Amino acid sequence: MSGAPLPATAAPLSRRARWLALTVLVLAVLLVAVDATVLGLATPFLSEDLRPTSTQLLWIGDIYSFVIAGLLVSMGSLGDRIGRKRLLLAGAAVFGVVSVLTAYAHSPEAMIVWRALLGVAGATLMPSTLALIRNIFPDPKERSLAIGIWGAMASAGAALGPVVGGFLLEHFWWGSVFLINLPVMAVLVVVGARLLPESRNPHPGPWDLPSVGLSTIGMIAVVYGIKEAAAHGPTLPAGVAVVLGVAAVTVFVRRQLRLDAPLLNMRLFANRGFSGAVLADLLTILGLAGLVFFLSQFLQMVQGRSPLQAGLAELPATVGSVVAGLLAGRVARRTSVRGAVSGGLAAVGVALGACVWLQATTGYWLLGAVLLTVGVGAGLAFTVTADVILSSVPKEQAGSASAVSETAYELGSALGIALLGSVVTGFYRSFPTPHGVDESTAEGARESLGEAVQRAHQLPPAEGAKLLDAARGTFTEGLRAGAGTGAVVLLGAAVLAWHLLRGQRLGTVPEE
Repeated sequence: MSGAPLPATAAPLSRRARWLALTVLVLAVLLVAVDATVLGLATPFLSEDLRPTSTQLLWIGDIYSFVIAGLLVSMGSLGDRIGRKRLLLAGAAVFGVVSVLTAYAHSPEAMIVWRALLGVAGATLMPSTLALIRNIFPDPKERSLAIGIWGAMASAGAALGPVVGGFLLEHFWWGSVFLINLPVMAVLVVVGARLLPESRNPHPGPWDLPSVGLSTIGMIAVVYGIKEAAAHGPTLPAGVAVVLGVAAVTVFVRRQLRLDAPLLNMRLFANRGFSGAVLADLLTILGLAGLVFFLSQFLQMVQGRSPLQAGLAELPATVGSVVAGLLAGRVARRTSVRGAVSGGLAAVGVALGACVWLQATTGYWLLGAVLLTVGVGAGLAFTVTADVILSSVPKEQAGSASAVSETAYELGSALGIALLGSVVTGFYRSFPTPHGVDESTAEGARESLGEAVQRAHQLPPAEGAKLLDAARGTFTEGLRAGAGTGAVVLLGAAVLAWHLLRGQRLGTVPEE
């Protein structure tokens, strides 16, 4: 790294200015987190109004993550080149506009399209925020606290979405939950333009468009193929998609190793701490995502909670995550990085394992304890691994490194919904036709739990109750199986992180 001033990079900020800048960055995190979590509460209302099939419902849930996963590396690298502040503010403005279009979607197909475009905009936000934190906070201990706040606010956004969304769903139509993005976006753009410093790589090289295409096609094709195989079994289209995706990713990797200015520096993965942190991120969210996606449906359509009650019921996870995120840097320094990450993953695994005893009548004492433990474990693991990833690279490559971290998160989320969601869906579709209910009605109810609720309301009370009991029972059985699968994944990830993060310390990697 040269000692010359970085072009288009502001002078170091004062302590007060650094923390004011951080308050703006966490607004972007809130923007994305609110949008992701509010969808779960809105799902029953989407099912009633748009009447999506179970496959369309899964697409609505995971297309956002698929697109983000496909574009994060490209957008992180673009931010390194054109400026992270510029990319962040442009992405926030687009995110707000597309949120309005999503709110007024008139069909499942339209909802899928707008969610995909939200993914395009969202891909500009997350790597930009982490990369700016890497540049704004040069001191490792101060940066650890900043990353902890960043993660805590992401969790706060995850809580704000269900609570505010639940209130809106009880008073307005489902589209209102997407309009809450607008005031956050407005504040981010207006205030961020004044407070945030610009930063970019002073010698980035050209933005290689063939690499952009290869990374996007590769990631989307792989996750699409896995999703299709999980939902419908091994099929020719799924196999072709996976092969195409793997081929594109392989060519992408080889191209990056040859380029003088690669889109992504593949040699970062030679750092065992970097690779271990990325893998821990991916496996953690893979184990969690499917459970979280279906939990809101369980709370509302199985246990009969209102949207607001369901949102409040999920608050312990957020409280645990916020507290753990703020303390994560201190815990990792006083114990060890691998101890903090492995311990967090193991805690989440044990909590998910407890869900194998879940019943439709389960009291909140178990659900609350599980959610609190999940929040503490995930907050600890995510915050420490994000710190490790950012500390493992020179600040000129912060955008690319942040994009890798977020890609692991989003890819794990997409795969978790696809794989664990298919476990839940597989069980759900197997419920027998209750006595007195005609087969066509039962077959329609097997499309989704929301569809079952609608069909039951159209039947006489006795038959409707039988249909609902059968649907709720098998949905809960599938949720138990999905949680058990997630527990195995998380406990395995804890063991793997213990070995891969051996000897890793926070803030020990030099700038050059």
